Amino acid sequence: MAVFIGGAWPYANGSLHLGHIASLLPGDILARYYRQKGEKVLYVSGSDCNGTPITIRAKQEGITPDVVADRYHKEFEETFKKLGFSYDCYTRTDSRHHHETVQQIFLKLLEKGHIYKKEIEQTYCETCAQFLPDRYVEGNCPHCGQHSRGDQCDHCSAILDPLDLLDRKCKLCGSPPSVRSTEHFYFSLSDFQKRIGKYVAEAKNSSAWRENAIQLSERYLKEGLQDRAVSRDMDRGISIPVKGYEAKKIYVWIEAVSGYYSAGKLWAEQTGADDSEFWNEGTKAYYVHGKDNIPFHSIIWPAILMGAGTPSLPTHIVSNEYLTLEKRKISTGRNWAVWLPDISKDYDPDSIRYFLTINAPESRDTDFSWREFIYSHNSELLGGYGNLVNRTLKFIEKYYGGEVPEAKLDSRIEKEINLIYQSVGRHIEGGHFKKPLEEIFALVRLANKYFDDQKPWKQVVEDQAGCHRTLFNCVVVVANLARLLAPFLPYSSGKLNAMLGIEEATWEPVLNFSGGIERVEPLFERIDIKKIDEEVEKLKGRAK
Repeated sequence: MAVFIGGAWPYANGSLHLGHIASLLPGDILARYYRQKGEKVLYVSGSDCNGTPITIRAKQEGITPDVVADRYHKEFEETFKKLGFSYDCYTRTDSRHHHETVQQIFLKLLEKGHIYKKEIEQTYCETCAQFLPDRYVEGNCPHCGQHSRGDQCDHCSAILDPLDLLDRKCKLCGSPPSVRSTEHFYFSLSDFQKRIGKYVAEAKNSSAWRENAIQLSERYLKEGLQDRAVSRDMDRGISIPVKGYEAKKIYVWIEAVSGYYSAGKLWAEQTGADDSEFWNEGTKAYYVHGKDNIPFHSIIWPAILMGAGTPSLPTHIVSNEYLTLEKRKISTGRNWAVWLPDISKDYDPDSIRYFLTINAPESRDTDFSWREFIYSHNSELLGGYGNLVNRTLKFIEKYYGGEVPEAKLDSRIEKEINLIYQSVGRHIEGGHFKKPLEEIFALVRLANKYFDDQKPWKQVVEDQAGCHRTLFNCVVVVANLARLLAPFLPYSSGKLNAMLGIEEATWEPVLNFSGGIERVEPLFERIDIKKIDEEVEKLKGRAK
């Protein structure tokens, strides 16, 4: 089976924060799980280096957009690598390859009659002497009244045109823009109303999409799909591949989602592999992002694929709700955020992955607090999982010279192990990650209780056969935990497999174990709880 996984493309105009990673982490869990099962996986993403936010950042700093894009693309690559993200291809939207691929998609849609030209009115700033891209216009949303930018309202998720905004202002200079006529290309999204309606209904029946994706998609369909502009008057971006219109750029919403296709093509070019199997009707296609990106993945990208004649539509929409920080909304403008370059430098990547998964905003907003993060690490990772591994392997090292004793696996433990692989796999494939991680840590608690109840420190003197059984059973559980947790906590699973002498871990239950263990060391280090107050004060001190 071919499994395609697309992670949303972050704008290369500022550092990533925990909210970004909370929405993107499911993609890596999926990729690692399916590879462990032996499936063919293509996991792609990249940095959005063409967007208006980059140009705005460059003007604020008095540097070129290329310098901004290069800086943050490099930082993103380093951050994802530290956190264990295993992309098969992580690229960028300002590459030649991406530009050419997007232009080919544009021309195919134009050739098939899904793109047409139209004279429209567009905001124009007299002070800046330029037509304004959507994100250069800010005002109040006409639907909910909240402050919004010109392309989409983050508060009510309405897709907007700058002319829809109330009290419009130019983001660059603050002047109210005028309106001028100009010609642009439009995508006939309305032509896909019935096909997208049928597609969303099928997704709803399959339960393969998150509920927020279903509800929002149904809302857009009920309101009626509107044709959308696919070109803009901008300096930076992908030129329209039509003679006489080269100065106009392909609009970001069609260009960025096409990055999934261009990244797949780039991977094929770089590896000599065939990417066509990831764009077939039978492909399992996961798209992983935050809820603000839902319509681009559930409606617009499927319509583009339908229009271009590509049969592999998104089968699973994994769209998280928002992560708050210390009970407040994350705000990059106010510097109320935990930045990934900081936390990934000071804390174990598996601790970050664990907390953001066990507290994932899968169906509702959840909160990151430094107190909960540090107590979670110390009690669950160190005190639960790490303690089970350490006490088991150290005992074998001390009393058995590092050789695992031979014994028979307890039938109750064998049953638990077989059942948990089925349950965890089912949850992950369905796009849910919190529940399976909870189930795995229930097994950790069960194994720790078993160790305590058997009392091997007494058995080793009074009942050696019983001690053999206890340690054998615990080692088998530990070996399975390394496999079950590998998609979630790759670093500690790798360390544990090395201690157990396991080179390659598949998604198969371990029901026997023979051999020795080596170089036993703690999986996790305790975090001083003084760090809680230190981090909270640091956060408050930086905030504007």
